[in-house]
Amino acid sequence: MNDVLRRSLGLGLLLLFLTAGSCGPGKIEHTEILWDTWGVPHICGADDAALLRAFGWAQMHSHGDLVLRLYGQSRARGAEYWGEGYLEADKWCRTMGLRSHAHRWYEEQEPEFRALLDAFTAGINDYAARHADLIDDEVEVVLPVHATDVLAHAIRLIHFTFVTDRRRVQAAERGWRTGGSNAWAIAPSRSESGAALLLANPHLPWHDLFLLYEAHLVSPKLDCYGVAPVGLPVFAIAFNGYLGWTLTISTNDCQDLYELALEGEGYRYDGTVRDFETVMETITVKQADGTLRSERFEVRRSVHGPIVTEMNGAALALRVVGLERSGMLEQFWRMCRACDLGGFERHLKRLELPLFNVTYADRDGHIMHLFGGQTPVRPAGVADWSGVVAGDTSATLWTSVHPYEDLPRVVDPPSGWLQNANDPPWTTTFPAAISPDDFPPYMAPRFMHLRAQRSARMIREDESIGFEEMIAYKHSTRMELADRILDDLIPAARSLGEDAACRAADVLESWDRCADAESRGAVLFEAFRNELFRRFPREDEAFGTGWSEEYPMTTPDGLSDPAAAVRALEAAARAVEEEHGSLDIAWGDLHRFRGDGLDLPANGGPQWLGIFREIRFGRDGDGLFSPRAGDSYVCAVEFSDPIRAMALLSYGNASQPGSPHRTDQLPLLARKELRPVWLSRGEIEAHLELHERF
Repeated sequence: MNDVLRRSLGLGLLLLFLTAGSCGPGKIEHTEILWDTWGVPHICGADDAALLRAFGWAQMHSHGDLVLRLYGQSRARGAEYWGEGYLEADKWCRTMGLRSHAHRWYEEQEPEFRALLDAFTAGINDYAARHADLIDDEVEVVLPVHATDVLAHAIRLIHFTFVTDRRRVQAAERGWRTGGSNAWAIAPSRSESGAALLLANPHLPWHDLFLLYEAHLVSPKLDCYGVAPVGLPVFAIAFNGYLGWTLTISTNDCQDLYELALEGEGYRYDGTVRDFETVMETITVKQADGTLRSERFEVRRSVHGPIVTEMNGAALALRVVGLERSGMLEQFWRMCRACDLGGFERHLKRLELPLFNVTYADRDGHIMHLFGGQTPVRPAGVADWSGVVAGDTSATLWTSVHPYEDLPRVVDPPSGWLQNANDPPWTTTFPAAISPDDFPPYMAPRFMHLRAQRSARMIREDESIGFEEMIAYKHSTRMELADRILDDLIPAARSLGEDAACRAADVLESWDRCADAESRGAVLFEAFRNELFRRFPREDEAFGTGWSEEYPMTTPDGLSDPAAAVRALEAAARAVEEEHGSLDIAWGDLHRFRGDGLDLPANGGPQWLGIFREIRFGRDGDGLFSPRAGDSYVCAVEFSDPIRAMALLSYGNASQPGSPHRTDQLPLLARKELRPVWLSRGEIEAHLELHERF
């Protein structure tokens, strides 16, 4: 087939995809992977099983060592394979019953989807067999993999990392989740082009369990582009020719810690003493010299769930939603194949996902935000479900979750826009479309943090948002916190402070209030913020006006104690000057995008500064800072005809040693740029790096 004919066929398939009644392009003769120059696999499968088999192959090509290490950990055999450092994580997985849940899930899959899981793992095993020289010898011990490994990995990631995690549980820490991600949906009434816009922007750690994998999946029934967590066979965030969605971590409380009163070998419950369900677990641990030792420990379970800690005659049991529902991955798969809002919501109504906000837009102009997940129907009589709950009575034990119809949801609001930055659903648009008074108080808290306010402010202040404008807003590093307190701080520093405070005030006054690479004053302001909040038992006490539900977009504001703030500024100024030699050191001189020989000035900053472009930095050995989490993936979509899309996977689309795609997108990140998403065969072939046929 000559190049012109091939590209014409590709355009024909794309037009069919955009106009046909199904979400797939029609008949496909052969299975192939077209790798573009950013390392994104465009996978065409002759059928869905062939597609998923090739997707498993592709993930091994890009992340083979990581995939096998993740599966080994989800087997709770990390210590056996790789040593003592994995022991506590293995105990956590054993205590949570990860493997038994995964085996039950596998048996409960619909036969059609179970076959797809098997196909995905077959692709993983095929790649490992044919390219053993490209796989680290240390992780080959995990081979061969089974679909239960995939399911265990999914449960570990979603239920026992996002819903709850070992560190928070062992510390008995509670409270509402405050993770980072951004989502926008813009209706045609607020879009410059008259087409709906969607912005997907998850903020996750840049390592291990949290990495995302970008791909394009095409079969006779599917044509979808998105990202999957590495090691999973389905997209969590995606778009097709009709619609798209993104996820943000929600504030819904879908786990509880119950305090049990111990008596003898059991626990008191409804006036009697109950026995624990007890299992002895044995973990094999690889020693430094290569020998193996065994460690046995007891896992006890109550009617509430597994016991996670015990002290002073009491034990804490953990109860987590969703483990009895095994269709989470299949729901994601079906969401990719939906062709309109009604079809998409039919899949959401399955409620297989234990948490996540869903923000949606489509080519018909609909936008939607769902405060999704499985919120327990909590019994009356407990004033505060965010704390540890008494477990000696069945009166506090929840046994069901709210149906879809009970969940906060907004469709096509009069405002023409929706946003979520991990804030509760009440502030997803203005004027408010739903009221917290219409829902149980445990459904979601009432607050709007500064990053969410910054998010809503940028949309609200622009009556007509263009595609390129949305991308520019995405890259905003302006600090909402600075806008709230500098007007009080600068004059206070000059009237109440000494020389250091006055010089610091001069720097802050000339600063652009951003965390761009060239911003001078951002380092000083962050140091001041940290010093200020160390002086107040609760952060909201530092503000002159605390956050108010009546004024959610303009509070908190000002300083409660200007003199204390000036002392904090003086301390911060001395520390910055002593460490860096200058009060106005540029943000990018300290914050760097690094990897595989690259070392570039960075932009972005942590959400507690009220920055929309959230990036959390950690200190490196040389005293400079590089990203640990934040801005993982960005995808901007305009549902025009044809669809327009731009994207960036900050850390690159591969982790295998020697891959050119481990850090190749960092320069774009440093320049605040996205790259085009190639969807038609002609575009893909014009940027082709490798072509594999199966």
